[in-house]
Amino acid sequence: MDGRIYVGFTNDVERRIREHNQGLTKSTKGYRPWELIYKEELASRIEARAREKYLKSGVGKEFLKSKLFHI
Repeated sequence: MDGRIYVGFTNDVERRIREHNQGLTKSTKGYRPWELIYKEELASRIEARAREKYLKSGVGKEFLKSKLFHI
């Protein structure tokens, strides 16, 4: 693991991870394999988009790192 954290949203997590690990996503292809470390389920696409934006921010990345490293 090189410490990269990918943030995205989908309605099918297993399919999306499989696509990333098969190299079907250009932006993540060179960093395989990917492993799911955290997920959330939200009620709507609008909420998911807003949460994705937060998790891609500096504060959001720190939140994810705390989940990964249990800080």
